[in-house]
Amino acid sequence: MEMNHSHDMSVTLSGVHLDNPVIPASGCFGFGYGMSEFYDINILGSISFKGTTREARYGNSLPRVAECEAGMINSVGLQNPGIDAVIAEELPKMREVFHKPIIANISGFSIDEYVECCAKIDREEQVAIIELNVSCPNVHGGGMSFGTCCDSVAEVVREVKKVITKPLYVKLTPNVTDIVAIARSAEEAGADGLCLINTLLGMRIDIRTRRPVIANKMGGFSGPAVFPVALRMVWQVSRACSVPVIGCGGVSSASDVIEMMMAGATAVEVGAANLRDPYACKEIIESLPAEMDRLRISALRDIIGVAH
Repeated sequence: MEMNHSHDMSVTLSGVHLDNPVIPASGCFGFGYGMSEFYDINILGSISFKGTTREARYGNSLPRVAECEAGMINSVGLQNPGIDAVIAEELPKMREVFHKPIIANISGFSIDEYVECCAKIDREEQVAIIELNVSCPNVHGGGMSFGTCCDSVAEVVREVKKVITKPLYVKLTPNVTDIVAIARSAEEAGADGLCLINTLLGMRIDIRTRRPVIANKMGGFSGPAVFPVALRMVWQVSRACSVPVIGCGGVSSASDVIEMMMAGATAVEVGAANLRDPYACKEIIESLPAEMDRLRISALRDIIGVAH
C-alpha cells in the first residue's frame, strides 16, 4: 500500500524516534529474524524482544497453551537462552534483518539479576530502551512477584537506574488491586516510561479429564478479550503519571491502536495477535493511513490522550 505523505505516524519515546507506534510485544515475536521470513520487518516501529534472564531457561512443562473464546492462556515461563547468549548470538542475527532501535525486555528473580542483565544489555548499541519485566505471571518468585508491590517495584527501578544509560520502561502487571499506585511508585523511583498491561491470570479446565488444561494450572490470559481492561488501565495510568505509556493488551487492529493512543498511549505493543497471524503487525501498520483518513487524523501523536 502506498503511504500517503500527509499521514504522519511517527512517535517519540523518551527521545527515541519511531516511524510508527506499532511494536511486537515481548515473547510474541522472538528475536525478529524468524518473522523476517514472512515480511520485511523494518516496517515495524520497533521490536520488544523475548524476555531475557541471567541463566538460560527451558520454560514451564507442557501443555502450556490453552485456547479461550476471545484469547488464549500461555504459561511459557520465560523460555530464553540467557543474557550472554542473547548478546552473543541473538542480537547479531536480529541486526541483520532489523535496522531500527530495539527494546530489550529483561526479567529476573532477584534485584541482582535485574541489575546485572540490564547493565549488560545497556552496552548494546541497537538497544534503545530497556523494558523491565516485573510482570510475568508464569514464573514462581520471578517477574510478577516484583510487580505487585509498590516497594519492590520502586527498589528494582532505583537499583537498575544506577547502572544504565538508556531509558527504562517498566512493564506492569494488571494482577493488582491498584495499578495507579504501582505506576506512580515506578515513576517516582525514576522510570522513564511505563508499559502496560502484561497478561491477566487465567485458567481452563478440561471437562473430560477434570483437570486444568495448563500443566502449571494457571497462565497469562491475553487476546482481544483483555483489550477493555488494558485500555482502562492505560487511561488511568496516563492520567496519573507524566512519563510516556506503551499500551499493550488485546491490540489487534489499526482502530485498536488509535483507541489505545486516545486513552493516553504514545505507542502500542501487539502480542497475541502475532501468534494467531504472523502478518498481524504488518496489516495493522498498512491499514493505519486509511483509518487516519476516516477519522481525519493527520498526525498520530496529536491524538495521544485526547480522550482525557
